[in-house]
Amino acid sequence: MNRPNDSLLQRFEREFPKSRARHERARRVFPDGVTHDSRRLYPFPIYVTHACGSRKWDTDGHELIDYWGGHGALLLGHSPSEIVEAVRRQIALGTHFGACHELEVEWGEWVQRLIPCAERVRFTSSGTEATLMALRLARIHTGRPKILKFLGHFHGWHDAVMPGAYAPYDQVAVPGLPPEVSAQTVVIPPNDPALLEETLAGDLQIGAVIIEPTGGHWGRVPIRGEFLRELRRLTEKHGQVLIFDEVITGFRVHPGGAQAHYGVRPDLTTLAKILAGGLPGGAVAGRAEILAAIETRPGRSKMRHPGTYNANPLSAAAGVAALKQIASGQPCRRANEQAARLRSRLNQLFAERFPDWVAYGDFSFVHVMPGYRGPHPLGEAEVPCGGRLEELDTAPNPALLHAWRQALLLHGVDWFGFGAFVSAVHSDADLDFTVHAVGQAIESMKIEGLV
Repeated sequence: MNRPNDSLLQRFEREFPKSRARHERARRVFPDGVTHDSRRLYPFPIYVTHACGSRKWDTDGHELIDYWGGHGALLLGHSPSEIVEAVRRQIALGTHFGACHELEVEWGEWVQRLIPCAERVRFTSSGTEATLMALRLARIHTGRPKILKFLGHFHGWHDAVMPGAYAPYDQVAVPGLPPEVSAQTVVIPPNDPALLEETLAGDLQIGAVIIEPTGGHWGRVPIRGEFLRELRRLTEKHGQVLIFDEVITGFRVHPGGAQAHYGVRPDLTTLAKILAGGLPGGAVAGRAEILAAIETRPGRSKMRHPGTYNANPLSAAAGVAALKQIASGQPCRRANEQAARLRSRLNQLFAERFPDWVAYGDFSFVHVMPGYRGPHPLGEAEVPCGGRLEELDTAPNPALLHAWRQALLLHGVDWFGFGAFVSAVHSDADLDFTVHAVGQAIESMKIEGLV
């Protein structure tokens, strides 16, 4: 029971005692007590026991509507029956053969069927591995050492792609990354075609351009078709390999990814998350002549690519089961429609009660922004603050971010920072509950002078 003068923090600590106890244990094992940076929450994160559909349950018995969606991997929701059955059937047959198997071929054929640029496919164990491979393939193909990426775009945590991945963007040094390595990565703001052309034309050592095709951090600063088409034109003009990092957007915005939705065909695509049906797995797909660098060819050097769990039978079984459902297009449509409804409902709430908040996003992504100073209502296709990077993608206030998550958890919603992944199984009742919870959470924060 809440006490009249309880702070948000006190309520959170009292409501989640078993999670606190587990975190105390975890702190003796893991740095920060967590196994992924995003899961860190002050004063402790929640610990989940099981999940189904759009819901998950924590160790203290709370039922939560989930908008993490397995970090974006679970378009079909938690534990869909077809994937559970496919994995159950495969685990009895074996988890690792140390050999080729039929499921890996079927999985690759589904990727070819759905992703427009996928002339050839090579599986990895994660999205980070996929982007690492794509960049190495691009260097081999072009003979040029440098890559170009965009501020705020995350492509995994290997050396080449960490510069410019996180705000504040005036801090260029990356801990543990030698300056001579960082110098091989050119970073510019997105959505500026003139600057893009000037940069590509002015540095002929740039051999590849990599981009999240809907915008960094799953569309916090949205990118749309016009810029992608210009990017394709300019990379063809100046001879760079164009890489769409569709680790998040692949099979989510459209069964064929952002490239199918916008009709822009990259040279290479990196995939993960939904690709493996919620299990670990990634891939590089693209032009056969570029992926041929992995092949054994007389008189040609070969790019080595081992990987103990590449296309392992469990991930392949889950991936085939997931892609079969996604191929119909219905899961993508449903998730996109529900996200649009949620954005609209939240903006209605904000216009009526909290005018310094706004919700926006494309496809099945929802971003909320406190401290908004623009007009209401915001049209579905509009981007707040004119899409300016310096206003939309700033380093978050840690106290505000943690209070927001605490307040929502206390009202039955687990939101991914200030963003959310909507799945194909989020119901209208889930959305109603969420909008009410957001209102209650902001009221709690206002009482304490946090917003």
